[in-house]
Amino acid sequence: MSVTELYSRYTRVWIPDPEEVWKSAEIIKDYKEGDKTLHLKLEDETLLEYPIDAKANKFPFLRNPDILVGENDLTALSYLHEPAVLHNLKVRFLESNHIYTYCGIVLVAINPYEQLPIYGQDVIYAYSGQNMGDMDPHIFAVAEEAYKQMARDEKNQSIIVSGESGAGKTVSAKYAMRYFASVGGSSSETNIEEKVLASSPIMEAIGNAKTTRNDNSSRFGKYIQIGFDKRYHIIGANMRTYLLEKSRVVFQADDERNYHVFYQLCASASLPEFKELSLMSAENFLYTSLGGDTSIEGVDDADDFEKTRHAFTLLGVKDSHQLAIFKILAAILHLGNVDLQPERDGESSSISKQDEHLHNFCRLLGVEHSQMEHWLCHRKLVTTSETYIKNMSVQQVVNARNALAKHIYAQLFNWIVQHINKALHTTVKQHSFIGVLDIYGFETFEVNSFEQFCINYANEKLQQQFNSHVFKLEQEEYMKEQIPWTLIDFYDNQPCIDLIEAKLGIFDLLDEECKVPKGTDQNWAQKLYDRHGSSQHFQKPRMSNISFIVVHFADKVEYQCDGFLEKNRDTVHEEQINILKASKYPMVADLFHDGKDPAPAAATGKGASSKINIRSARPTVKSANKEHKKTVGHQFRNSLHLLMETLNATTPHYVRCIKPNDEKLPFSFDPKRAVQQLRACGVLETIRISAAGYPSRWTYHDFFNRYRILMKKKDTSKKEDRKVICKMLLESLIKDPDKFQFGRTKIFFRAGQVAYLEKLRADKFRAATIMIQKTVRGWLQRAKYQKMKKAALKIQRYTRGHLARRLADRLRKTRAAIVLQKQYRMLRIRRAYQAIHRAAVTIQAFTRGMFVRKTYRKMLMEHKATIIQKHARAWLTRKHFVRFRSAAVVLQCYFRRMKAKQELKALKIEARSAEHLKRLNIGMENKVVQLQRKIDEQNKEYKLLTEQFSTAATSHSTEIEKLKKELQRYQRKKGDANQLASLQEEIDSLRLALEKAHGERKIVEDTYTKEKDVLRKRISDLEEENALLKQEKEELNNKILCRSEDAFAQNAVEENLLTKKELEEERVRYQNLVQEYSRLEQRYDNLRDEMAIIKQTPGHRRNPSNQSSLESDSNYPSISTSEVGDTEDAIQQVEEVGMEKAAMDMTLFLKLQKRVRELEQERKKLQSQLEKRENESKKPQVIEMKNEMDLDRDTDLAYNSLKESNSNMQTSWPNSDKHVDPEDAIEAYHGVCQTNRKTEDWGYLNEDGELGLAYQGLKQVARLLEAQLQDQRREHEEEVETLKEQMGTLREEMEKQQEVFFQTLQLSPEAQVEFGIQQEIMRLTSENLDLKELLEKLKKNESKLKKQLKIYMKKVQDYEADQVVEQTEKRRHELNRQVTVQRKEKDFQGMLEYCKEDEPLLVKNLVTDLKPQMVSATVPCLPAYILYMCIRHADYSNDDHKVHSLLTSTINGIKKVLKKHHDDFEMTSFWLANTCRLLHCLKQYSGDTGFMTQNTVKQNEHCLKNFDLTEYRQILSDLSIQIYQQLIKIAEGVLQPMIVTAVLENESIQGLSGVKPMGYRKRTSSMGDSDNFYTLEAIIRQLNTFHSVMYDQGLDPEIIQQAVKQLFYMINAVALNNLLLRKDVCSWSTGMQLRFNISQLEEWLRVKNLQQSGAAKTMEPLIQAAQLLQLKKKTSEDAEAICSLCTALTTQQIVKILNLYTPVNEFEERVTVAFIRNIQANLQERNEPPQLLLDFKFMFPVLFPFNPSSLTMDSIHIPASLGLEFLNRV
Repeated sequence: MSVTELYSRYTRVWIPDPEEVWKSAEIIKDYKEGDKTLHLKLEDETLLEYPIDAKANKFPFLRNPDILVGENDLTALSYLHEPAVLHNLKVRFLESNHIYTYCGIVLVAINPYEQLPIYGQDVIYAYSGQNMGDMDPHIFAVAEEAYKQMARDEKNQSIIVSGESGAGKTVSAKYAMRYFASVGGSSSETNIEEKVLASSPIMEAIGNAKTTRNDNSSRFGKYIQIGFDKRYHIIGANMRTYLLEKSRVVFQADDERNYHVFYQLCASASLPEFKELSLMSAENFLYTSLGGDTSIEGVDDADDFEKTRHAFTLLGVKDSHQLAIFKILAAILHLGNVDLQPERDGESSSISKQDEHLHNFCRLLGVEHSQMEHWLCHRKLVTTSETYIKNMSVQQVVNARNALAKHIYAQLFNWIVQHINKALHTTVKQHSFIGVLDIYGFETFEVNSFEQFCINYANEKLQQQFNSHVFKLEQEEYMKEQIPWTLIDFYDNQPCIDLIEAKLGIFDLLDEECKVPKGTDQNWAQKLYDRHGSSQHFQKPRMSNISFIVVHFADKVEYQCDGFLEKNRDTVHEEQINILKASKYPMVADLFHDGKDPAPAAATGKGASSKINIRSARPTVKSANKEHKKTVGHQFRNSLHLLMETLNATTPHYVRCIKPNDEKLPFSFDPKRAVQQLRACGVLETIRISAAGYPSRWTYHDFFNRYRILMKKKDTSKKEDRKVICKMLLESLIKDPDKFQFGRTKIFFRAGQVAYLEKLRADKFRAATIMIQKTVRGWLQRAKYQKMKKAALKIQRYTRGHLARRLADRLRKTRAAIVLQKQYRMLRIRRAYQAIHRAAVTIQAFTRGMFVRKTYRKMLMEHKATIIQKHARAWLTRKHFVRFRSAAVVLQCYFRRMKAKQELKALKIEARSAEHLKRLNIGMENKVVQLQRKIDEQNKEYKLLTEQFSTAATSHSTEIEKLKKELQRYQRKKGDANQLASLQEEIDSLRLALEKAHGERKIVEDTYTKEKDVLRKRISDLEEENALLKQEKEELNNKILCRSEDAFAQNAVEENLLTKKELEEERVRYQNLVQEYSRLEQRYDNLRDEMAIIKQTPGHRRNPSNQSSLESDSNYPSISTSEVGDTEDAIQQVEEVGMEKAAMDMTLFLKLQKRVRELEQERKKLQSQLEKRENESKKPQVIEMKNEMDLDRDTDLAYNSLKESNSNMQTSWPNSDKHVDPEDAIEAYHGVCQTNRKTEDWGYLNEDGELGLAYQGLKQVARLLEAQLQDQRREHEEEVETLKEQMGTLREEMEKQQEVFFQTLQLSPEAQVEFGIQQEIMRLTSENLDLKELLEKLKKNESKLKKQLKIYMKKVQDYEADQVVEQTEKRRHELNRQVTVQRKEKDFQGMLEYCKEDEPLLVKNLVTDLKPQMVSATVPCLPAYILYMCIRHADYSNDDHKVHSLLTSTINGIKKVLKKHHDDFEMTSFWLANTCRLLHCLKQYSGDTGFMTQNTVKQNEHCLKNFDLTEYRQILSDLSIQIYQQLIKIAEGVLQPMIVTAVLENESIQGLSGVKPMGYRKRTSSMGDSDNFYTLEAIIRQLNTFHSVMYDQGLDPEIIQQAVKQLFYMINAVALNNLLLRKDVCSWSTGMQLRFNISQLEEWLRVKNLQQSGAAKTMEPLIQAAQLLQLKKKTSEDAEAICSLCTALTTQQIVKILNLYTPVNEFEERVTVAFIRNIQANLQERNEPPQLLLDFKFMFPVLFPFNPSSLTMDSIHIPASLGLEFLNRV
């Protein structure tokens, strides 16, 4: 395009501005050739004539279209120049708050001075595995690119982070290392990644300080190499440091601080372990108070010190070494406070012997106080002939002291770096590494010295490497695309580097001047002027002779020569170093040995570790080369050369950090400072190199999609290659062939051509828009005209009708008026006549009436007089009667009142007592029943008392008789009359007492009957009152229920929701624990495999298969049977399995042991009871056995044989330690003895001496019977004692009750009732509790006895069956001829029998080697049914070992299969279905009534009889959870790579989306023919596959729904996270495509009948994001609508989407910052966690609802293909 076309009207340009650097303007008049000025209009509407020079081609820079502003990559801009770059960065930083932007291969990072939520673990997961162009710019994207290239190309990588102080270099490097630590975590247990991160706080403490530009400025450079093994896991790290700023130890400028560690140490001075350091506050030390303020706002030095100490500990630095480090740091502080006193001559100085700080310095470093005091103030001069000791002035002593302090700190710094490298070192061979270089950027201050010179020299070298790398990449790109290219002229800073480092350069001249004994900075400056005065990169200032100017690539810098020689020498007096070498502390002495530290960090380039030039006392001649290497400049040059060699051997990645302002304000942008740094860091140079070639690059696919609007329909419809179509289009649009080139896969454009194409596209759109608008407006106008015409005709019609109707109405009204007039006149005359007529009639009536009334009045007066007379006479008579009657009534009233008062008083008394009784007896309907019971019990007690009394009377009478007999006997013997009299008196007294007792008894009986009658009466009254109270209570309850029904329902709903939520959280925690357990189990297996591989030798012998399976097995609990074994059996089982296995689950073993003890106690109790009953029933048999000698021999033998068999069975049967009753053995063996008695040969027995054994057995039986007899006697005595105790307690209770009874008789009736009721309630409560306990015990005993009875019955049946079989066999042998017996076919009972030896084969054929295809044509979940039938037979045979072994082997086999097929969805789904079905079978046939509600009668017959497998159900449930989680992981692994391209990028609606230019970083999925490009149909096909597999294999529908819900959540999370991290997909067209794609997924759910699964609800955030992209975003009403709609999105997500929203076409509008602020203000009320990205790894807790099968076990057929012929159908 020509200049006149480019600079036409409405074109926008950039012009220079002193404040804003560049500002925008619009051309208001077309430019014509020969014009000297351009007519411009600024943004503030001011007009400007801008001068131009057409001959020199000095036109203002053109501005990019708005559609290209805010791009992720600066190279995507059509016009590449400084103002475009600056404006794009400013828009992204201020409007969208994006701090990262690509510039080709460089990541530009702007420091926001604010914590942003973009560095969390979820963001790391989002960027992990993604290509660099697929996501928004981020430091994690650069780190992922480096990690991926290392793994793909097997080449070492480097990330070079540079920028000036305060730009964020250290933070960026820290986040890069954090990313590597997360994605490349160490495979071992060393946690090396934590150690790598732990080195950061240590290095920040000893190497960072506060400056005027940055509160945490790194005052050294570092290069960290993170090593990886062949599996690309972190195995170690190594750190190199460069150019530590040692001068900061002794000097800080205003408002700056020393290194952080000094202030951290002072802040922790109060700790007890630091008392010996004698520390003070930082303000009291000279070295920490030179900068003024010693604190940093928002920084807690004490807390940071704890972090530093923790980091030391994590890196393995001993506490003693830590204390030594802190001692050295404290000694440096004390050294700065040493008081130096000048002498009188001024040439010498001294230190007071009482100086406390010097004393502390020497004490902390372990050196001699006198020597240090002497050599601080003196120095030694050595000549060829003799040695002199010279005094030093105060200034010289200060310089020497400062040099010593700097040297100590530098050596300590190097020691710490060395030990960090030792901690990060690994013995594993390093396969590759990624280096992170955190180095200072280009610096220029008002006063620049030696440090700035070295820093800028390093940046010159790095810029040279950067330029060559950029040029190399451009060249490789052109060659790969087969485009002819020419050498691009770019800035080469090699002359400037030669000026500094070449022979006789600045460094050489500086080292040469350092060799001169009396060299000065002025002499060195003069040599520079003489040698390099003619160089174009060297200049001499006009007004100074002690400074020089170097023209760097970034800017001119003036350096002050003062101090260059001293800093380059960096000398310390040898005498002071020798004193430190003689320290009594080994660590201090080791710091100062020359060249004896073989530290790898120091050897490989510790630029900061300055080699000290200490002259020896003896004059030795040293080579010039060795002397030359000791200068700081030479060391730095060597270390920089090593660094450049390392970087050149790696693939570099560049991060340029920009400081947006000097005030550290958040999101504030200063264009001047930004441009200065962009020029210094090489970003603009990258732009210039790109602009010199073909900066804009498009793939053919993207170019066709974007610009096919410029083609004709016939061209796009041709079935030709898109390359051909694009070539035809470009050749027709751009006439100059040099403006573009066709590569192999891309089209390359010169600068400005994309803007031209965008202009043509916009013009085409504008023309099409005008055409559409013209057509639409014409249609609207025509429609409007036709509408108006119809309206006019209608108005005319209605108007004419209205006029006609008005005329007709007028004629009607005229006629009506005439009729009205006629009628009115007639009415008026008629009314006048009627009035006259009425008046005449009225007069006549009144006159006639007057005469009649007069006559009537006269007659009336006469009649009234008669009546008055009658009434007067009657009144007088009545008055007399009334007087007499009133007197009688008064007398009656007084009498009745007196009676009423008396009656009222009685009623009041009665009312009071009734009301009190009513209050006492409210709600006592239960007590009435209790009182009735009490009456019955008292009757019983009365009967009992009468019986006791009668017995007492009889006993008394017997005693009297005894006494009489004794009295008579005594009289016969002695005949003493006195004794007889006394006995007679005693008898009389006893008779009196008896009579008195009889009287009391009668009194008690009378009171009892009276009380009984009173209580009955009161009970009847209480029942009536109780009925009334019940009625009132029901009415009140109904009212209360009506009122509280709504509130109760609401509370119930809330409590239900809360309970559900808590249950869900608990289930999530439990399943996370299950998942963690499976992960640890997998890790254990992996470690064991690795150990096996490491230990394996050629002669190694493999373990048996059963042993390996046991080792991989988890220690499952034993089966809960009715016969519980002792702890010795459990220990024996553990020993058989192995002590290793026992240690794995000791807690479970202890629980089982405790439970076994409890059950053993219960068993012994039941056994004792059983023995008592058996003993009672079998005593006659035992007595009979004693009389029969032969039978005794048999029983003795039987008992001994059973004892031996019992001892043998204890090793195999876990519950066999149960005591065997000898009588049981006798009875069990008695029948066998009888059958064999006739055929026994006793002589044969006697030959072997077995008669003696029989005799011994007889004696044992006798002893046994004697012991049993003693036991019975002992038990009888115990029972007698217990009965006596019970009688005593009964007597005490009776006495207490009598006392209570007598007390109640003394109380009032009301108190008696209340007290009696309370006592009754207490008694019944205690009895109720006792009965409950007794009932529970009886139930437990009953259940246990039932189980034992079942076992005994089964044993008896088996025994009888065996006997029958033996008898039939004997009879068969006795037959002389063969008889064929027809076998009766029995029904299949749904059990499968197998031998114990066939168990491995069963597990192998049914689990390990089984393929899902082998049982695809059978019943779903067939293996589960077969396993259950085998378990059922083991249960039927009461073989708990068999059940335990089969279940354990099955579970281990399933785990091995899943581990082997860890990525096979079909196999995982198959075993999930079978595991769930086996779990359902164990529940359905467990015998629990809760699981048997849907069973048929036949299914109930198939229930387990002997074993309770509840614990195994829990194990299978946990296994199902693990399999489900593995299933979801497999499905997610298949779906996750498809989601982004299918949901976000796929053009489901053709032609809707438009592709924008992407710049250097192209999207990997933007290629239409890419292998990684998926469509939505691919996802739906994959979902169909998953669903069909799960459905065909019989997985429960509820589990299928949960799996689909989980997958849809993952689709939502991955798509939304990608949307939140990509600017290119946040547009209106993407929102439309996204909504369409989601509707397709919802349709799939409807087709599969999965609406109830909740999967659609999980997509709600993505749906709302799509709606947010499509909604209007202008007014406050739009903001309110967005806030009310986007409830599933967090505030951060909404704001992030609005910030990322990018118009694809020029007709769309960007979202304004004010609108986003409005949204944030409306969303402030939300109380939600600050969450940006969704956790796509989150897993909903899975539920396995009980789903019983309708199949019966006997109806299942086993196919022969399974190879299970050894299973027998029972």
